[in-house]
Amino acid sequence: MTVEEVADALRVPTDTVRWLRQEGRFAPAIRVGRRVLWEESAIAAWAAEQRERTG
Repeated sequence: MTVEEVADALRVPTDTVRWLRQEGRFAPAIRVGRRVLWEESAIAAWAAEQRERTG
């Protein structure tokens, strides 16, 4: 997934995805040449870790 596709899936601005990645607080990316890509499974796992805990 591209940064734009990730941002659309998470319903956040692309700048948020870039900032989280720069801060080291996001799913690991894959470099392909100059492009940065993510596997859908990595995004899903990261999102699950971010879920608020209740109780």
